[in-house]
Amino acid sequence: MTYVGPAGLGSAPPAAAGAGQEIYDLAERLFPICRSITGDGVRKTLDVLSGHIDLRRHEVPTGTQVFDWTIPQEWNIRSARIAAPDGRTIVDFADSNLHVVNYSVPFKGTLPLNELRQHIHTLPEQPEVIPYRTNYYTPTWGFCMAHDRLLEMTDGLYQVEIDAELKDGSLTYGEYLHRGQTEREFLLSAHICHPSLANDNCSGLALLATLARTLSTRKTKYSYRFLFAPGTIGALTWLSRNENRIQLIDHGLVVSCVGDAGCPAYKRSRRGDAFIDRAMAHLLGGRPGAKLIDFSPYGYDERQYCSPGFNLPVGMFQRSVHGTFPEYHTSADNLSFIAPEYLEDSLAVLMDLIDVVEGDWTPLNLFPKGEPQLGRRGLYSALGGQKASGITSMSLLWVLNLADGQHSILSMAERSGLPFKELAAAARLLSEHGLLAAIL
Repeated sequence: MTYVGPAGLGSAPPAAAGAGQEIYDLAERLFPICRSITGDGVRKTLDVLSGHIDLRRHEVPTGTQVFDWTIPQEWNIRSARIAAPDGRTIVDFADSNLHVVNYSVPFKGTLPLNELRQHIHTLPEQPEVIPYRTNYYTPTWGFCMAHDRLLEMTDGLYQVEIDAELKDGSLTYGEYLHRGQTEREFLLSAHICHPSLANDNCSGLALLATLARTLSTRKTKYSYRFLFAPGTIGALTWLSRNENRIQLIDHGLVVSCVGDAGCPAYKRSRRGDAFIDRAMAHLLGGRPGAKLIDFSPYGYDERQYCSPGFNLPVGMFQRSVHGTFPEYHTSADNLSFIAPEYLEDSLAVLMDLIDVVEGDWTPLNLFPKGEPQLGRRGLYSALGGQKASGITSMSLLWVLNLADGQHSILSMAERSGLPFKELAAAARLLSEHGLLAAIL
């Protein structure tokens, strides 16, 4: 058994005042861009993010095999509209990029209303909003519009045009690596394929870019890899190109829908008891309304990272859970649906998580027979019930009692019910006074 001084006890810098507004402003810049699983919208988004962090961009050609999938043709769209029989524009892509079914093939023609209706998607139960629809792997076309507007359309011939292009090109994704003291990695992933949806996922993209910039100024034990890739096909592409490095990932988190007023929610990894599952359960356990959700093979890219061939320790962090709020995948998921205070709170959760990841260690009590005499070490006042640098007597007692070489700080927090930060501070104080050593 080897004993050394405790390592990795530093704390992540707190979320800077005004960080929420900074994240919101970045999300606002990303919001108008028409993104898809391929195309110039993804590249424009990475251009914006590159103004905040030093992103490395990857282009993977059409036709490349990624496990059971194939990189599709690249899609770009210039314009689209529906004109009424009297020439009035009824639907215009320029007004909202949700108006066109994502990945629609090009089309130009004149159609009667009954035929055109077969290519129009609405939400009758939400008649004022535009739905978001895709057909990535089906060669068809379509429009999305408010149901109220559809009801106003009268019989006649409508001029329809979608000026889009599908051709061999590439799938684009970006990543940023903050190198730590070791090659062991924490993977943070956000899908970049959704167009003008503020919560899903301009909020996640902006949050991770801000977090990456914050970490870039800090020395860390772990290396942190930030991945901005199209949903499903992008994650699969990254996995296929990095299969020889997968074993370096000790922790992972998919981030989406982090800007709304909902309480924080965490979906466990497929393993269910990975370190990140335990850390997030501890951090959210004391938050009123916070949700802990068991893994299921439905959701975002945690499905790919947690597929049985990889089974990575990757969970998902959200506020309102995808698919459960009425604004989800509609034009109501706009910039008024997210707010700086919720974005800042989400950032604070991730910073607290990094505190746990960086600050966890396993201490050994060097005076395990009875309680050591704390008075002559200047610790008696803390044991007597007063606080020394925010440390309570109970945190000192729990650390001393559980420091048997079998309990990490997180394990102590789970058993005692005390906050990780408080126990980490107590362990640091006890170590400074020669009462603890760290086990390697």
